[in-house]
Amino acid sequence: MECVIYREQTGEGEHIDCRQADGGCEVTLDRLGMLKPDEFAWIRLSEPAQEELQRLGEYLKLHPLAIEDAVHAHQRPKQERYGDVLAVAVKTLWFIEQSADVETGEVMIFLGPSFALTVRHGAMDPIAEAAQRLDRQPDMARLGPVSVLHAVTDVITDAYTQAAAQVRTDLTDLERCVFSPAREDRTEQIYSLKREVVEFRDAVQPLVPVLQPFTAARDDWPHQVVPYFRDVADHLTRTDTEVRALDDLLSSVLDAHLAKVGTWQNDDMRRISAWAAIFAIPTMIAGIYGMNFDHMPELDWRYGYPCALAAMALGAGLLYRAFRRNGWL
Repeated sequence: MECVIYREQTGEGEHIDCRQADGGCEVTLDRLGMLKPDEFAWIRLSEPAQEELQRLGEYLKLHPLAIEDAVHAHQRPKQERYGDVLAVAVKTLWFIEQSADVETGEVMIFLGPSFALTVRHGAMDPIAEAAQRLDRQPDMARLGPVSVLHAVTDVITDAYTQAAAQVRTDLTDLERCVFSPAREDRTEQIYSLKREVVEFRDAVQPLVPVLQPFTAARDDWPHQVVPYFRDVADHLTRTDTEVRALDDLLSSVLDAHLAKVGTWQNDDMRRISAWAAIFAIPTMIAGIYGMNFDHMPELDWRYGYPCALAAMALGAGLLYRAFRRNGWL
């Protein structure tokens, strides 16, 4: 657990020692009970145990459903109001370039009158970057706990933008491979990337309506924070549009690749059919003269055998030339 006490008058932050005492963070809880009217605390938890969060939630008067959501971390992006506490769930997302995988985590943000609580799940840590930004912008910290919500969502939205750019690069490379002359089956690779984009879309798309209410003036928030949330919402909307375009483009690339695979199969069938027709003529002639009849023309003719071979070669050659001119071979 980390805890920082911010003073709204100066925007400065004081880090509080979180020594464990009797299985809980007694020092932090005692300090939270002595906050001044112009101070608020930012408490940061990373994949906490249920007992730890339960104890802290009871002290901060968090709703049991909110605590359950923060512990299990399987929520769609959403916002909920529990009395005077606002709970916002946001998906974190990062792109693994080596495997072209999109990994997701989750951050739960609780805003109370004098505190902000963030609970992180997953390998990506937007909280550290958000804390650094807030330390560099004391004017934002003066706006109270809502500044934490802005800082965290701003970092996560920037990560969305970077991940979308990396997915776009992979998709461009995949398009070049699909439309290259090489005959390589890319169906599994395209489908795998499309599955990652769907996971990307599931993180970004539901967050757009969640942040939209924050772009309007609210009675319980300083009006100075509204332009900052509008900037975050604008970046998120652009990323959402980009992800939708990537999803549609991947569907088109998959359709084009499947059509190309079908063309390869048609070419193969034409070649097989052409060679079967070519070999049909020698087979037919050999079959006719291989029948066991006593009275057949040319059986006793001296030049019958070479003429039969010549007819086979001529018929096969004419068919081969015709198929070559028509592009079948």
